[in-house]
Amino acid sequence: MAQKKTMLDFVKMKNEGEKVAWVTAYDYPMASFAEQAGMDMILVGDSLGMVILGYENTLPVTMSDCISHCQAVRRGAPNTWIVGDMPFMSYQKSDEDAVENAGRFYKEAYVDCIKLEGGRRATGCIKAISDAGMLVMGHIGLTPQSSGQLGGFKAQGRDIASARELVKDALAVQEAGAYALLLEAVPPELTEFIAKKLTIPIYSIGAGVPCDGQLLICGDMLGMFQVFTPKFVKKYANVAEIEINAFKEYIIDVKGGEFPTNNHVYHILDSKEEFQKLFEEFD
Repeated sequence: MAQKKTMLDFVKMKNEGEKVAWVTAYDYPMASFAEQAGMDMILVGDSLGMVILGYENTLPVTMSDCISHCQAVRRGAPNTWIVGDMPFMSYQKSDEDAVENAGRFYKEAYVDCIKLEGGRRATGCIKAISDAGMLVMGHIGLTPQSSGQLGGFKAQGRDIASARELVKDALAVQEAGAYALLLEAVPPELTEFIAKKLTIPIYSIGAGVPCDGQLLICGDMLGMFQVFTPKFVKKYANVAEIEINAFKEYIIDVKGGEFPTNNHVYHILDSKEEFQKLFEEFD
């Protein structure tokens, strides 16, 4: 069994040009599968609100939701680096709230670091959490928690003005003490510049090749989430189709009396005569 990576391993991978492969996972089975496959990292993202809980966006997700799912993922992947995602309003009110809630991820769910959205506006809580001895991954570009301000789930940094702001955000996040940065839905030309400008690992979800690793949401890459598929997703399976077809076959078997068969039941251990006497006791 592979040994769990540390922050130093990810820095070494960046320096040696080895890409980091990671996905989201929200439960014990998915985390177990990811670890068995050799995944470098797992993010327990607040995207669970849409992929697992059926919300229209990530905003309703609570700390309790995130902690519970992180605990399940840790049980499924005890030897994988786990990133806990700070949900909406778990860090925006104050640096004190940010430190307390980040600490909950560590104490209750045994994560290895936390991730939070925001550039310059989030530097205060990034510094506070880092100063408290915890690792923070920043997240800029398309930030789902503030998608309303961005005009929806749209790519960011595609013009000079917004690209300049993202570079400023990236530099500020590093200066505040983040150990890594996630870029979402950002042009690869901008990703390449930021990756060269910063010294910390830079990861992509829809931000192109020129960075230190790639993240995808499991529901997207496995074809489980059917509401929409972002442009940057490559589908490696169509689990939804497999499950729907399996359910259809099950329904047909049940209604046609084909399931269960003799192989799917537990037969009596005592004689039929003894069981007949038992039945007669209630006649």
